[in-house]
Amino acid sequence: MGVGVLDILMAGGWAMLPILICSAIALAIVLERCWTLRRSSVLPPGLGQEVREWARSDKLDPSHLEQLSAGSPLGELLASALAVRHRPRDQIKERLEDTGRHVVHRMERYLNTLGTIALIGPLLGLFGTVIGLIRMFMEVMGGGMADPTRMAGGIGEALICTASGLTVAIPAYVLHRYFRSKVSAYCVEMEKQAIVLLDDLTPVSPVAPARVRRTPAATGHAAV
Repeated sequence: MGVGVLDILMAGGWAMLPILICSAIALAIVLERCWTLRRSSVLPPGLGQEVREWARSDKLDPSHLEQLSAGSPLGELLASALAVRHRPRDQIKERLEDTGRHVVHRMERYLNTLGTIALIGPLLGLFGTVIGLIRMFMEVMGGGMADPTRMAGGIGEALICTASGLTVAIPAYVLHRYFRSKVSAYCVEMEKQAIVLLDDLTPVSPVAPARVRRTPAATGHAAV
C-alpha cells in the first residue's frame, strides 16, 4: 500500500513538490498549536481565584510575579495588572490592554501561515493540473493520437495534482477556523478574569447623588 501511494505521488510530477512541502508545514503547525493552545496551558483551572487571593494578601514580590507571568497566557495577563496594582484604575486597565494584545498575538502565532496554505493549496493543485495538460498536449503533438498512454500520463498527473491540492487545503482551512475560534473563546475568558481582578484591585466607590440647589422660585418665595 505504501508503494502504491508513493507511485501515485511520483506520477503527479514535479508540481507535487510544493504541495508536499505545504502539507508538511501545515501538519507541523497543527501539532504545535494543538499542544500550545491546550486549555490547561492557556487557562489553568483556579488560577484567577488564586491570583485574587494573592492580591488581597499583598504578599507579592517581583520573582513571584515573574513566575506567574511565565506560567501561562492568563498568568501573564494577570501579572501585568498586579505589577501596577498601586496605580490608578485607568493605568491598570491600560496595562491590561497592552499586555492582552501581545498575549493574543502569541496565541495566534503561525495561524496566518496555516490560512495561507489553505488558500494556495487549490492554486498549487490547479498549477499542477495545467502543467499536466500541457505535457499531455505536447505528447500528442509529438506522437499523434496513436498511443493513448501518452495522453493518460498527462491526464493522471493533472488529476493527482488537483486532488492533492484539495487534500491539503480543506483540512488546513477547517483547522485554521477552529484555532481562530478557540483563541477568541480564550480571549473572552481571560477578559472576564482580568475584569474581576481589576475590580478587586480598584473597587469602584458608589457615586453620591448630586445635591440640587433650591432656588427661591422652587421654595415658593419670590425673589426680593
